[in-house]
This record gives sequence, C-alpha cells and structure tokens, in this order.
Amino acid sequence: MEISGQQGAIRFAERVLELLEDGRYTATYKYAVLLGLMELCLEQTQASGAPPAMVTTRQLAEKIVELYWPHTMPFVNTAGAMALRQNRGGQAEILTVISRFREQHAPDPSASRWEARLTAADPYERLVREVEWKLIEMPLPRLQTIAGAQVSLLYAIAWDAHVDVRTVRQYQRGVSAAFDNRILLQPLVGEYLLQLNGLLRPLIQRQWAAMVARLNALEESQLDSYLFGASRVATARVRAALWDTQDRRCFYCDRRVNEPARGHVDHFVPWSRYPDDSLDNFVFADERCNGDKSASLAAAVHLERWSRRLRPTTREYATMQDLSSSARWERNAARSLSVARGIYLRLPGDARLWVQARKYAMPDRAAIEGALALTIELTT
Repeated sequence: MEISGQQGAIRFAERVLELLEDGRYTATYKYAVLLGLMELCLEQTQASGAPPAMVTTRQLAEKIVELYWPHTMPFVNTAGAMALRQNRGGQAEILTVISRFREQHAPDPSASRWEARLTAADPYERLVREVEWKLIEMPLPRLQTIAGAQVSLLYAIAWDAHVDVRTVRQYQRGVSAAFDNRILLQPLVGEYLLQLNGLLRPLIQRQWAAMVARLNALEESQLDSYLFGASRVATARVRAALWDTQDRRCFYCDRRVNEPARGHVDHFVPWSRYPDDSLDNFVFADERCNGDKSASLAAAVHLERWSRRLRPTTREYATMQDLSSSARWERNAARSLSVARGIYLRLPGDARLWVQARKYAMPDRAAIEGALALTIELTT
C-alpha cells in the first residue's frame, strides 16, 4: 500500500492509528516494533537527510532489547515492588528472556544494557538471537493487520508466520544465507516516520502505557515515567567529568559554574524526541539554562558547537572518548549525528529553537545543514 501526495503523511498517520487501535494483540510487541522502526530510521538517517530504505531483523532485535530493558526492573508503588505483565496470558516472552539474562548476568538494577553487553558478550549475543527469532516468528508477520485484513502499510518481508526456526538458526550462526533478514520499508514510510516522530512517539507510548495499566490493574499515570522516563540513568556518574571537559562552563551560555553540583546533565537532543543516554548526547548545563531549554530543540548556534565534539579530529572528540572509557559509558557519535539529522533537517521554517533564557529563533537552514555535514564511521 503506497500513500503519496501532499496529504500522504496525514493519511499515513491515520492508518498507523488504526493499527494501534486494533485490539487483537495480546502483548505490547506492536508498540515496541513501531517505536523500534522509527528509532532505527532516525539512527540511520544519511548525510543527505534521507531515511534508510530497509533495516534488518538483527538491528530491530537490538533495538527491542534496548526498549524493553528498563521495563524488566521492578515497578515500585505504594503497594510495593512488582514485575509488570505485558501480555494477556502471562509475561511476554521477550521480557521473560531479557529478565532471565539480567538475573544471571546483570543483577545490579542500575546496570545499563551497554555495560551488560560488554561484560557478558556471549550470553548477550544469545539473548539478541532469541529476541530476533521471536520477532521473526511473531509479531513481524502478523503486525500489519487492520480489522482482520492484512495491509502492506509499513514494510515487506520475505517470510510468513510459518517460517522454519531451523532456517533462522542457521542464518544466525552464519552457516546459511537461506533466510532473508531484511525488513524492506514501503515507499515513503521511512520519511513519514521521521516527519511524524514528534507526533507518533507520544501516541504510541501513551497506548503502550494504557495497555500495561490494564494488564496490571494500575493507573496509567503511574506508568509513564517507569516505562519511558529519562530519570532512571544515574547521570551524576559523568556530570563532574562533563563539567571539567567543558572547562567548567555551561555548554549553552558559557558562564562559569563553580562546582558540578550547580548544574545538570542535559540531553542535547531532547529525550522526548529520541531517548538517547549515550555520552555524545550529554552536555553540562547550569541550572538556569537547563530549566529554560527544558524539552526544546537548541538553536543552530548550539548545534554547531555540539557537532564540533563529534568530529574525530578535534580535541573534544578525543576527550569524550577518554571519558567514555574511564566512566564505562556508551558513546556513538555517528548515531547521535544521524538522529540530529533526522530531526533538524525536517524542521518547518517557523519552528521555534531555543537560544537562551526565553529567547527563541527560527531555523537557520544553512547553519543547520553546515553543522550536520559530517562524515563519521558508524559504530554500534
């Protein structure tokens, strides 16, 4: 199904909403897959600003583990701690295998997925392969159903619900190429997912939280921060180092900050636009600038300075690499750059970008394109 023309993005959004509202799904997988595809499109935005034409089941599996990782921590409310179900018939299988991995290889609840991947590489690889198989088996062949009818709204795949697990396992071991792991995005779908990221993301998250609330007899308002909040990573671990790296100044206003406790770690690309806790998306900001910027996108003057840190030939890049190693904190400059491209290069001409205090500016297209015209080798 191809949707084109000036109203294409609106019509696409309407069809996605129909997909979200279909009540036949017993688990939260459809929400995870939709968010996963959107985030992969952001992460793989090309230097030209074009979205990818395809992603792989392996890439999606990694993304699904990332999305569900914080959901395997105990949910705590006035009734105590509990593991939240995300399936009508019990726990969703993907959450079960992630929980089992965490119990065996990452028992510290504060451990990040990136740290666990480093310290338990072989078990983590087995985890991703199992999640990949679950996605291949279901929901990828079943996701695109609206009112009982199959529609080719999002993607095309080369298998159906009767896929042979032996063929998939052989592909995963690298002993056979018989399985085609490509998820081919339908024409314009990648572009629409990027254009509509700011609209579809909160809608998907809201429906995801609503389903989890129903399955666990909880109030939906209790779950938003638990499922999608940005406050669950202990950024205090890198705050002082970022402060020092920035010559003890606020990234945005350049004012001197006497001690790191007087500032905050800010997500340069706001968490509400893309949930990125990697080091390259962090800047140290004083209390006033952090509060004034809030969830706004920063203006081109700040984007230019931020992008300089991503250039491999600069002192800032080397310093951030040293910080990543010493703090054992994930960084991926190429991914952060691609995400910024996916968002900034699609801003409407009348968008409001934060400059300082209560001052905003419209996008400076030439400055934005110049700031994002980098070439960085993609890492994982």
